[in-house]
Amino acid sequence: MTLQRDAPISPVVRVQLEPAPTAMVWLQPGQKHEAIAVPSVLLAPGDALVEVELATICGSDVHTTLGHRAAPAPLVLGHEQVGRIVALGDGAVTSTGRQLTLGQRVVWSLTVGCGQCALCRRGLPQKCETVKKYGHERLEPGWELSGGFASHVQVRSGTAIVPVSEDLPATVLAPVSCGTATAAAALEAAEALSPLDGAVVLVFGAGLIGLTVSAMAADRGACVIVVDPAKRRRALAARFGAALVADPGAEPGHPDSLEAALDRSGDRPLVALDASGSPPAVASAIDSVGIGGVVVLVGSVSPSAPVSLDPESIVRRLVSIRGVHNYAPRHLEAAARFIETRSASYPFDELVGATVALADLDDGLEAAAGGRAVRIGVAPGLAPVLPCSRIAHDVPARED
Repeated sequence: MTLQRDAPISPVVRVQLEPAPTAMVWLQPGQKHEAIAVPSVLLAPGDALVEVELATICGSDVHTTLGHRAAPAPLVLGHEQVGRIVALGDGAVTSTGRQLTLGQRVVWSLTVGCGQCALCRRGLPQKCETVKKYGHERLEPGWELSGGFASHVQVRSGTAIVPVSEDLPATVLAPVSCGTATAAAALEAAEALSPLDGAVVLVFGAGLIGLTVSAMAADRGACVIVVDPAKRRRALAARFGAALVADPGAEPGHPDSLEAALDRSGDRPLVALDASGSPPAVASAIDSVGIGGVVVLVGSVSPSAPVSLDPESIVRRLVSIRGVHNYAPRHLEAAARFIETRSASYPFDELVGATVALADLDDGLEAAAGGRAVRIGVAPGLAPVLPCSRIAHDVPARED
């Protein structure tokens, strides 16, 4: 590895690795990813270059590659990952302001905030007026390593970086940057309006967010009901702290129905959280919550059919409805602490069903689209990636 400054007094550090870092570039639905090599990385003050140990495929990555959501191609997808720092810009620090060091194992936030705009000052850095998002940005000169489906990621200043344990498997740590932190944000939104200890918490969707919410809420003393159409996901939810599970397709009166689960719980839910994004689930969450309860919507991140509301029912029941999208640094920190202290109590290590090499990313996305596993892993170290020179030439030249 070569490190040098662009000029004797320049704060920018140029990093050149052998072999050169590689990234998988998505172009459009139906077309395979192509690889580029990035021979030189310029680290501004506060930046870090992280070698990816493992990335995991989020549902949003699948929706993008299938054309179900808009994306600014070409781009490097991936925003759930864990890795090690191999180079640092001047003054790079953790989310709590501690100096970062080479070799640290870290996770980092989905978003890059400026820290200065009105939204950042209000504690909403994920909605920063100039926000950048890992795995969501069009490929641009100077930030080619902008997503987790790469051998390295250039983590930019303004990102919350959290050191993590050496003792936990990468399969448990990689999802912290998205699903686990989002679950922490969703529960914080609920707890701001309703205590969880002793409350019935109704969760729609037994994906990564729903399962993590179930475990976190159970840890706080809640009676959790998880609703999911897949029998295997309901069985998994029972191992993530759910006291009861329900099939949304079961007819009223059937023992697997939501009505039966609510009857067995003994109380109306004080918290109903939708992690599925399904319009019928959103409607059911709003209808099911009890007096003074809160509905948290976290799964509706793609266009879907509208949901009808009965304003009078919401008003008379004193129901609050909150939306949660991404998270703030404190949620990432809380997610990392939860995983480090409580992951042994729940089968988080079983959520990654298979791991593919970075070069086989398209096979991993196909497996993820099948939905049997909660996550599919992508490991750059499993096999070398051969960059495609045509794509490398199509990317505008770096102005070094």
